[in-house]
Formats: sequence, structure tokens, C-alpha cells
Amino acid sequence: MVRKIKNVAGKLYLILILLILYLPIALLVISSFNASARNKAIWGGFTVSAYKELVHDETVMGALYTTLMLAGGAAFIATVLGTLVCIGMINMKKISKSFIIGVTQIPLLNSDIVTGIALMLLFTRFVGLSFGTMLIAHITFIIPYVVLSVQPKVLQLNLSTYEAALDLGASQFYAMWKVILPEIMPGILSGFLLAFTMSLDDFSVTYFTKAPGIHTMSTMINAEYRKGIQTEIYALSTIIFAIILFVLFIINRKSEKAAKLEAESEV
Repeated sequence: MVRKIKNVAGKLYLILILLILYLPIALLVISSFNASARNKAIWGGFTVSAYKELVHDETVMGALYTTLMLAGGAAFIATVLGTLVCIGMINMKKISKSFIIGVTQIPLLNSDIVTGIALMLLFTRFVGLSFGTMLIAHITFIIPYVVLSVQPKVLQLNLSTYEAALDLGASQFYAMWKVILPEIMPGILSGFLLAFTMSLDDFSVTYFTKAPGIHTMSTMINAEYRKGIQTEIYALSTIIFAIILFVLFIINRKSEKAAKLEAESEV
């Protein structure tokens, strides 16, 4: 009897957590098909006009383009820099490694608004605000996520393989490219995706370091909140959610197939 009560309580708790997580997203998806333009709390009928108008909305598409360019560029540069930092720490002493890890984690532990204001003061003092300042700011606060993803893979490296490649006549760069990078590639990809995601949905750092007239999705939504958010933004958010859901499904399927093949090979 007690076990049944625990099972029921566990299922109810799981349902509650899922509702808290996905009910807002469900409301967002429903709102994107709501024909009521002014009050989304009232159902005005089913329509797909928001999706049709989305492509022709230059403001929303411009903000989306800026957001993707900013997130993609910042994530790529941060991934390269973070990976080089992790590789450079391979032969360092323990104290030096701890110091570098501690320094790279400061933006991670620091509040976004503090980071944004500090970078804004720095940029306005020397160069002025532009797309470049936004890019530098995003690189600054997402590098720790790359380091946290790549560093565990670096610690698992078998350096004897790298040394064997050097003994066989390979240059350091070639051995690094053919031996080290393939071993830590899962961590690099995870770091890139995490950095891209953190940059994509950032608001505080972007808000304080962007130039006037430049908008990302987050800053545009904040600017339009008072006068009412366009239905096209609901549609765009639904499309982004669907894409992420599809990508996660593909990744999980590939992971399951890889685990199955590995288990069969061991048998």
C-alpha cells in the first residue's frame, strides 16, 4: 500500500514538473495560431496568418538575422579560444591550472547585469558601442561554458598516443589535429552548442553593449512589450522550439544507435 502511494505521488510530482516546464510553451504555440491580434487571452479563431506575415516582417527578420549572426560568431570564436585554453593547460602545473580555471569562471559566476554594465563602461570609454562590442561581450561571457565542456575531455586524454605520433615523425600541429582534436571533439561540439544557446537567449549583456538601432530578438521583444508583442514573434518562437525539438530527437536517436552498436560489438 505504501509503495503504491509513493508511486502515485511520484507520478503526480513528475506531471506537475512537466506542466510547469511545458505549459508556458504550449500557451505560446497556441497563441501563434490565435486570430485575436490584440488580446491573446481571448480565442479569436484558428489562423496561420502570423506564419505567412513573418517572412515579410523586416523588423522581426532583421532582429533574427542579427541574433543568429551574433550567437554563431560568438560561439565559434569562443569555442576556438576555449579549446586552445584547455589544450594549453595539458602540461601546466596544478596551481597554474587552478588559477586559469578560476579566472575563466568569473564571468560564469558573475551576474549578467554586472558583466553588461562593466563592459558597457569599458566600450564607451575607448571605442563606442557597435555590433563588434556586442560580439566581444558575448565571447567574454560564454567562454567559461566552452571551457567547462572541453576540459573534462582533455583530462581523459591518453597522451601516450600523441607522444607516439611525435616519435613516428608527425609534427606537433599534425599530431594535435589528428590525435588530440578527434578525442576531445564531443566536448568541443557540446561547448559550441551550449555557448550558442547562451548567446542566443541573452538579454542583459546585449542590452548594455548594443549600439542604438541594433536589435536582437530579446531586445526587440523587450522594446515592444509595452505596446504589445506582435503575433509574428509568437510564430517565430514556435518555429525555433520545433527546430530545437527536432534536433534533440535526431541527436538522441543517434546516441541510442551508437550505444546499441557499442553494446553489440562488446558481445
